[in-house]
Amino acid sequence: MTPHVRLAAALLPGVLLAHALALPARLPAQQAPPAPGAPRDFVLPAQRELTLPNGLEVTLVPYGEIPKATVRLVVRTGNIDETAEQVWLADLTGDLMQEGTTTRSAEQVAQHVAGMGGELQLNVGPDVTTVGGEVLTQFAPDFVRLVADVVRNPALPASELPRLKAARVRQVSIARSQAQSLALERFRQALYPNHPYGRVFPAQEAIEGYTLEQIRAFHDANFGAARSRLYIVGRYDEAALERAIREAFGDWEQGAPARRSPPSPTSTRVVHIVDRPGAVQSTIYMGLPVVDPSSPDYVPMLVTNALLGGSFGSRITSNIRERKGYTYSPFSTLSSRFRDAYWAEVADVTTNVTGASLTEILHEIDSLRRVAPPAEELRGIQNYLAGTFTLQNSSRSGIISVLQMVDLHGLGEDYLTGFVRRVHAVTPADVRRIAASYLDPAKMTIVVVGDRSVIAEQLKPFESAR
Repeated sequence: MTPHVRLAAALLPGVLLAHALALPARLPAQQAPPAPGAPRDFVLPAQRELTLPNGLEVTLVPYGEIPKATVRLVVRTGNIDETAEQVWLADLTGDLMQEGTTTRSAEQVAQHVAGMGGELQLNVGPDVTTVGGEVLTQFAPDFVRLVADVVRNPALPASELPRLKAARVRQVSIARSQAQSLALERFRQALYPNHPYGRVFPAQEAIEGYTLEQIRAFHDANFGAARSRLYIVGRYDEAALERAIREAFGDWEQGAPARRSPPSPTSTRVVHIVDRPGAVQSTIYMGLPVVDPSSPDYVPMLVTNALLGGSFGSRITSNIRERKGYTYSPFSTLSSRFRDAYWAEVADVTTNVTGASLTEILHEIDSLRRVAPPAEELRGIQNYLAGTFTLQNSSRSGIISVLQMVDLHGLGEDYLTGFVRRVHAVTPADVRRIAASYLDPAKMTIVVVGDRSVIAEQLKPFESAR
C-alpha cells in the first residue's frame, strides 16, 4: 500500500464522522402524497350510427390523432349456436374462414392487409364472432371491403381442413393437461348442464368427425346482416368510409336473427374432485351464478368482487397469499355472457392446505356478508376500478370492446358515461348487501383438481352447506 493510500485510509473514519456530525439533528418529515383529484365521468367520443336496409348496424367514432382506424365486425354467433354434437364447430368454421375468399388466397389476404399496415384477426366466442383489425387511415375503406369479403365469401377450402382439425386437437390436448382448464370445464358443466355455456372442450373424435358440409351449413345459417354490427374507431374519411360500407355490405343477405337462449344455471353446494395423482398443488374453482350486466346490481357486484378477491389488495388475496402463504396468485372473477354471469374464486394452493384454503376463502365471504367494509377500504377499491375503466377505454380497440359489451347487453350509453359515478356511489352497506344477497356459500359449486388421495379427507367438511 502506498503512503498516500495509507493516509487516505487512516483519515476516512474521521471524514465520515465529520459528515455525520454535520447532518441536521432531525430530518424533515416525509411529505404526504397529494390527495387524488375528484373522479371524472368517462367521456364517450362523438359517434355516428347508421343502419343499412338489410339490418346491418354501423357505429363510427372519430378518435385520437394517430392516423389509424380500427375496424371490427361483430356477428352475433358463436358457441351459443352449437348443439351438443357440435362443440367447437363454430371455432373450426372461424379457422377455415381465415383460409382465403372465393377471389383471394389466404396468402393474398395476408399480403393485402400487411400492405395496409395492419393484420386481420378473427375470434370466436360464446356469443359473438369478431372479424377485423387496425390499419393506416387511408386504407380504412379498403379494409372494410376486405372484412366483408372474408365474412361473406369465404372459400372454406377442403384442403386445409385436416391441418386445422389437427391444430384444434392439439389445443384440446394441451388444455386438458392443465389443472385450471380442467377445473373450468368441470365448473361450467356443473353450472350449465345441457347448455352451450357448459360445453368448454369437445372430444377429439368430435373434432375429427366434422365435415366441410357441416362447416358450410354453420356459416350459411349464422352469418348475416341482421345479426351484425360494424364498429370503426379512429381517424378516417367519413364519406369514403360510408361509401365503402354500403358497397361492401349493402347487398349482404339479412339472414336469421340472433339466437337468444340464456341458460338456467344451477346453484347448489356440491364438491367435485378431479383426480390428478401425485399433484403437489390443488386448483380450486368455486362460485355460483350472480346478476348479469343488465341488472342495476351489476356495478355494485363489480365493486364487491374487486374488494373480495378481484384485485391484488383484495381480502381473499391478502389472506391466503400474503398472510398464510397458501398460494401465489389467487383471484376472483365476474364472468359474463348474454343474460348470464357467475362469480368465481380461483386459486392454485399447496396440496396439504387445500381444506385450509377453502376455510379461509369462505371466512372472507362470510365476513363481508355480515359486516360492511370500512369506508377507507372501499374508497381504495373504487379508485382502482374507476382508474382501470378509464385506462382500458382510452384506445381505439378499448372503445370498441366496451361499445360491443354495451350493445350485446342492451345497456345504453349511460352505462359508459355514468360508470365512474356509479362506482363511487356504492356504499359500504351496498357491498354488504350484495355479498349477502348473491354470494351465499350454501349455493356455491366447489371444484378441486388435485391428488384425491391427499385432498378427499380435507374436503369432506365442505361437501354440504354449513
